[in-house]
Amino acid sequence: MERLKTLPVRIGRDLVIGGGNPIVVQTMCNTHTYDVDGTVAQCLEVAAAGARLVRITVPGLADVPHIAAIKERLRAAGCNVPIVADIHFSSETAIAVAPIVEKVRINPGNFHPDHARAREQFARFLEVCREHGTAVRVGLNHGSLGKYITDRYGNTPHAMAVAAMEWLEMCIEADFLNVVVSLKASNTVVMVEAYRELARMMQERGVVFPMHLGVTEAGGGDTGRIKSCVGIATLLREGIGDTIRVSLTEPPVNEIPVAIHIASHFQQSDSSRTFASLIPPPASPAVPPLTCPRVGTGLEESDCRKMLDEAIEWGPKLLTREVDDMPDSPWKDDIMQAARRLFTKPEYIACPGCGRTMYDLQKTFEEVKSRTSHLKGMVIAVMGCIVNGPGEMADADWGYVGEGGGKVSIYHKGEPVMRHIPDSEAIDRLLELIDSYST
Repeated sequence: MERLKTLPVRIGRDLVIGGGNPIVVQTMCNTHTYDVDGTVAQCLEVAAAGARLVRITVPGLADVPHIAAIKERLRAAGCNVPIVADIHFSSETAIAVAPIVEKVRINPGNFHPDHARAREQFARFLEVCREHGTAVRVGLNHGSLGKYITDRYGNTPHAMAVAAMEWLEMCIEADFLNVVVSLKASNTVVMVEAYRELARMMQERGVVFPMHLGVTEAGGGDTGRIKSCVGIATLLREGIGDTIRVSLTEPPVNEIPVAIHIASHFQQSDSSRTFASLIPPPASPAVPPLTCPRVGTGLEESDCRKMLDEAIEWGPKLLTREVDDMPDSPWKDDIMQAARRLFTKPEYIACPGCGRTMYDLQKTFEEVKSRTSHLKGMVIAVMGCIVNGPGEMADADWGYVGEGGGKVSIYHKGEPVMRHIPDSEAIDRLLELIDSYST
């Protein structure tokens, strides 16, 4: 299907998202922002792997100077990949960082606790972005819509689209169109329905902003890759989507080849949209060589490519109910489950981690998976922090959420049942609680 005609959005000097341009692959650092050396190294690594855009969390005003230092170091190294500042809970931080970076991602649901004040701050924010040529992503997640919206529409795909349109209308009224929008969810059906509805609303409005696609909190390993393929490919197949991220609970560099593989399936055949156009120019000689082993990042293994191809081919057909089954393969159960058609094992929701995560998320996630693999059909969430954690795991039976300071909260059916547990004990407590509730 022909891609939806969207506005072109310029990100920095050389990158354009939307407007018929090639699908842009991006990722997000999982380093602490105050770790300038570590964040610079990770940015260089993912840029060399093919990321065209890199997002970095900015938890508060104290982190704004760190972002400035990171950008300065990257440019000095010859790396011009645009930086996206990721903002939650601090509209003043968004305003302060906007002059420094090429793009700012804000979540309207937590831009400011008071809705009227949030709108005022958003208007201020847009003016700063206009002055400095900074692009904006209005990025909503299923789990963080804000009480203003959920009280009216519930926590639904429709609510997500309505919430996004309110802020996009403010951008239109302010004649600020350098905007990308996203509506991520960990449930592939919710994600697809939300994007479809938003696409329809924008078309009816007559202004269609580029859309950033991703299955949030997809997890890791084969299941995380398959779930991302199913959700993203379903929308790209329908012509929706201009930039993508595969969110894995793994090192960010592992996301890039998977995202490139997905995008390559949906590029038009003309020379401006070939697979090669997804790969950035060779890194400047000033960029140091990679120092981290790329464990599991490559797609040179034929089985890995075949797994992704099957998920891209069959996942959308299953999710949209064009078919009810698929040929037998080693990945059939995972593809069926990712499309929400058949559950044969536990369902995991796990964020990829970022600078807000205060514990070893990847190690914890793998241990939780290994110790709960027998719980067929149970939904278990492992979340790095409280930003999207409680909301994104609203559908989960059990949730493990980092509090910071070496402490963890455990949730059951969206409600906290244990707080301030030392992370060294938290998995044991989680298993004990699951056993006690099951008897």
